[in-house]
Amino acid sequence: MHFYEECCDLVVCGGGMAGVCCALAAARNGMRVFLCHDRPVLGGNASSEIRMSISGANAFGQFERSTPLATEAREGGIIEEIRLRNAMENPQRSPSVFDLILYDLCRREPNLKLFLNTSVTGAECDDDVIISALCDRQSSQESFRLTAPLFADCTGDGRLAYEAGALFREGREDKDQFKESLARNVADSGRLCSTLLIQAKWVPWVAKFTAPPWAVPFTKQDLRLRLYSVPGEEQQSLEYGYWWVEYGGLLDTVEKNEQIRDQLLALVLGVWDHIKNSEEFCGDEVAHWALSWIGFLPGKRESRRFIGCKTITQNDVLESRYHSDAIAYGGWPIDIHPSEGLAGTNEEPCRQIMVPHVYDIPLGATVSRNIQNLFFAGRNISATHVGFSSTRVMATCAVIGQGVGTAAAVAHENHMTPHELLFSQRTINTVQQRLLRDDAYLIGVKNEDETDLVRTAHIRASSELPGGEAENIRTGQTRSLHGPLGAPVGRSPVGTHRWMSNPEEGFPCRLWLSWDTPIIPRYIRIVFDTGMDRPLTLSLQETYTQQMHWGRPQEETVADFYIVGRAGNKEWLAVDVKNNGMRLCSWSLNPPFPVNVLEFCITRTNGMDHARIFEIRVWEHEL
Repeated sequence: MHFYEECCDLVVCGGGMAGVCCALAAARNGMRVFLCHDRPVLGGNASSEIRMSISGANAFGQFERSTPLATEAREGGIIEEIRLRNAMENPQRSPSVFDLILYDLCRREPNLKLFLNTSVTGAECDDDVIISALCDRQSSQESFRLTAPLFADCTGDGRLAYEAGALFREGREDKDQFKESLARNVADSGRLCSTLLIQAKWVPWVAKFTAPPWAVPFTKQDLRLRLYSVPGEEQQSLEYGYWWVEYGGLLDTVEKNEQIRDQLLALVLGVWDHIKNSEEFCGDEVAHWALSWIGFLPGKRESRRFIGCKTITQNDVLESRYHSDAIAYGGWPIDIHPSEGLAGTNEEPCRQIMVPHVYDIPLGATVSRNIQNLFFAGRNISATHVGFSSTRVMATCAVIGQGVGTAAAVAHENHMTPHELLFSQRTINTVQQRLLRDDAYLIGVKNEDETDLVRTAHIRASSELPGGEAENIRTGQTRSLHGPLGAPVGRSPVGTHRWMSNPEEGFPCRLWLSWDTPIIPRYIRIVFDTGMDRPLTLSLQETYTQQMHWGRPQEETVADFYIVGRAGNKEWLAVDVKNNGMRLCSWSLNPPFPVNVLEFCITRTNGMDHARIFEIRVWEHEL
């Protein structure tokens, strides 16, 4: 093995959705970042190796938070950027193309260095401070010592944190420990199971299937609460399944991962054998369906949960408790699966309790209690088993990752440890404002950036709808979440928070910003509407994808526009964009002269009959 030692500002271990968003956020905020991941592709449970859809606060089906112009719960920031790119660049819904999108985003970031196929094997510590992460890459016979002042464990299993001696908990707490009514009467070591997914496709010949002798046989009675009763499952089970093929919750899901994988293969092939060869299914219903892909890497739901300076509980989730150190939000239901998995044929495959409102995820739940320079992001944050059952889904993990990456950058700029950052409300406010600037959403927090010149501008538009006045671009909010199942009452201001032009006036439509004293616009950011009341995620389930605007930009989004700066008779074309499909757009500028007016002219959207803009920000300095 060749040995190398490298240094940076932040080492992120784990390249799932939390790790990718954490690394990108930190790098875009000026840190030199290493992203270390033990697989050849990024994405974790969302990658082509596992193929789970990225779910989040907007939930779906009977729990869907969806009211246009009132409840727009889909996550913003980096995960929205990824979802939008995937919808536009991957109309064929290829899991491997999604891998490439994540890889491309990381490769394009100059401050970010990827270490793929690289596993954490140890940690060098000085008492309660991590000095280096020790890593091996067998594919190139290399070992690395990655040294940094700050570390983020986004590995799910918490491999770096475990090696460093960070405190953690496993299993299910009892009701009394955290005063949780949904917890068990007696604590135990049970946890959520793992799953292997499969895919099938229709073929023009009769496709036969013979199960291997080690596959587990099933009867209709065995599957009556799953294959035969899960809402919507009968519509998608042949193309993409099955999340309820679960096993391993009564085992150590780290130590017994290979055993769990072997049993999951036996289970899922047994289910497929039942579908193909039992008398319950017949004719073209199943005859022309053939397996096209079988997962061999278990999608793991739960292992270690590390102990932070705060712990998210059922009560934080269901009561939507306020946290002054919020860096993200959640909204997925309390989603508890039986630890017996598919062996528990008499139990429902999941127990879901709707979360009445979106809720805060505090920075304190991502900072190790006993390791001074360690953050967590993803499913290994500090939470009880019940609280974790809501925070664990990937879009929530992604926004936690962006929050942690941004917090790490602010800590680095201020020469602080995560603990010092956590107990300084001034710097927490800086983290929150930075997140808003980068299109993240925090419940009840609004733009208070005094250097944003739009806050002092005169604003007018060529037309506007009632409730969609031009002044809305500086409400400090970039979505509506005051509606049903949205933010707690009083924490998210009522309103559309966007300018909407009058469709009767047609295109082009214009919005003007003007100042009494000339400005020098060095940097501009715009947040467009991307229909965040709808789901938008790579899914191999046809019925779910039909609820989305997939394979194209979102219809609300402004497609063609330009920005002109004016001073007296002088005019300067600052920006000219065609075929935009992104929500957050930004430009560094070099104006030839100070301007009194910026004109934003929209000539086309991606389908909607009027223009929509949530926010415009202008600065006289680079970000």
